[in-house]
Amino acid sequence: MTATASPPVFHRLEVTDVERLTDDSVAVTFDVPPELEDVFTFVPGQHVTVRADIDGQDVRRSYSISCPPGMGKVRVGIKRVTTGIFSTYATTRLARGDVLEVMPPVGEFTLPSDLADKHLAAIVAGSGITPVLSMVDTALSSDPTCRFTLIYGNRTSMSVMFLEELEALKDRFRDRFHLMHVLSRELQPVDLFTGRIDREKMETIFSALVDPRDVDEWFLCGPYGLIETAKAALAARGVAEATIHDELFFAGDTPPIPIVSEDEAQEGAVHVGFTLDGRRSTVGMEPDKTILEAAMRVRRGLPFSCKGGMCATCKAHLVDGEVEMDKNYALVAEEVDAGYILTCQSHPKSDTVEIDFDV
Repeated sequence: MTATASPPVFHRLEVTDVERLTDDSVAVTFDVPPELEDVFTFVPGQHVTVRADIDGQDVRRSYSISCPPGMGKVRVGIKRVTTGIFSTYATTRLARGDVLEVMPPVGEFTLPSDLADKHLAAIVAGSGITPVLSMVDTALSSDPTCRFTLIYGNRTSMSVMFLEELEALKDRFRDRFHLMHVLSRELQPVDLFTGRIDREKMETIFSALVDPRDVDEWFLCGPYGLIETAKAALAARGVAEATIHDELFFAGDTPPIPIVSEDEAQEGAVHVGFTLDGRRSTVGMEPDKTILEAAMRVRRGLPFSCKGGMCATCKAHLVDGEVEMDKNYALVAEEVDAGYILTCQSHPKSDTVEIDFDV
């Protein structure tokens, strides 16, 4: 883990393309100017936080990068969900020439550095393809000895994001890319590929088409149920936990928190102090609230995105006191051991807590 002197900041990037992928999804491409190329250098599998003012509301969401690195651009895939403020905006109103705020890439759900003779595999569903598409393209293009197996679940063939790119990769790397489309609401010529990717389906695929023990690294991306089912199925086949990597997707929205003055926000059973951009603030709070919720009452510009424990944008260092995290899908064990917390999931367990966003 590399410490940084300050939390990541937003940069204004121009939208150069909004490509319609399916009826409810788009690929949004941002231009990265030469002076920001180093800032936006990424590893396949990482994500960015995108920020927009939507009808007067500050809305932020994390989206995985879906293009290979080194192209002078950042492209993300966005799928509209029923209650998604940002996804609805992106799929209905966002246009070429618009400018949004984007944070530098982050994330630990990435390719291994050594690809030689590796067999990589992924189980994904829906928009879970976005980080894995970058992985597949990069791995197969970078090393002629690398193989990739992708099991991709969707409702119908019309709902498959990046279908043309995946098929092009399959044609380009016929001997090294094994692509399996599993459709839950559309009959396929082969019965094995019709239905949901549940435990039974995984077991059948493992027995007939891919031995999990023949895979060096597994990547799982999608909703919680898919990831937990896949983990259990792989563990039952003797796959080591260290070779299984996962990224959970979260699609919900949370209501905005109104800003008040620090003088108005000192009541509460717990006293929280926090440092951001070199300035210290204090706030009182009740233990049933999260530290992020409390801090957002007195300071604008706090780093956050998903508020679901998945993106690590709200990461901070616990300087003093005790906290408990409800969920952690983003921090690796070394970060937790070093005292880092997800403020969106952390509740105070002591009367005073001190955290630092700048470390």
